[in-house]
Amino acid sequence: MTKQRVGARRSTVALKALMAVSGLLMVGYLLLHMYGNLKVFSGQVKFDEYSHHLRTLGEPILPYEGALWIIRVVLLAAIIAHVYSAVVLTIRDRKATRVGSGPRYKSKQNKRGFQRTYASFTLRWGGVIIFLFIIFHLLNLTTNDIAPGGASPSPYVRVMNTFSEWYMVLAYTLALLAVGFHLRHGVWAAGMTLGANTSVKARRNLNVLAYAVAGIITLGFLVPPFAIFFGWVG
Repeated sequence: MTKQRVGARRSTVALKALMAVSGLLMVGYLLLHMYGNLKVFSGQVKFDEYSHHLRTLGEPILPYEGALWIIRVVLLAAIIAHVYSAVVLTIRDRKATRVGSGPRYKSKQNKRGFQRTYASFTLRWGGVIIFLFIIFHLLNLTTNDIAPGGASPSPYVRVMNTFSEWYMVLAYTLALLAVGFHLRHGVWAAGMTLGANTSVKARRNLNVLAYAVAGIITLGFLVPPFAIFFGWVG
């Protein structure tokens, strides 16, 4: 085996590890963000206090919004690393399975040579949907540049106004379903990459964990918009 092939394999392993670690960082952020979203059930005062506390976190050691900007920079770095790894690995995968090189394996479900779960099949397009949704979400509930239902200086009122509109609840639901599929496969793949495939039992437990994380985050993010839309909050 040539040094070039060894280097390429090592690079691929490193990219997969980078993709796994950056993905797990984003999973941790999603869990914290979900917890914050559920504070909408505490009412406007508590929710707005929570939003304000995020901006004053770490004072006086850190400046106003200092901790929040650290979180943003780390999260942005994780997103860039995740997308970069995904793009490079996808290009390598396509080169390795281009026409003429033959399919990797066949199955009754897909005789062209690729057998995947639905989550795996939609992983890349789901990532694109999630990325576009993040941009919209920031313009909507963070910067207040897009304000369905009306703009407001109050984070609580912005959330209430946004999810009083049926089309926003629908868009949010579709985006969160994409997140759920992405997480189901992503958590499982990250675990496999980082060595959680030591036995059949370990793989089974990892699969259960992947479903649990995807289910908890998806449902946790969907509860507030549906509760607001049906009048169970506010």
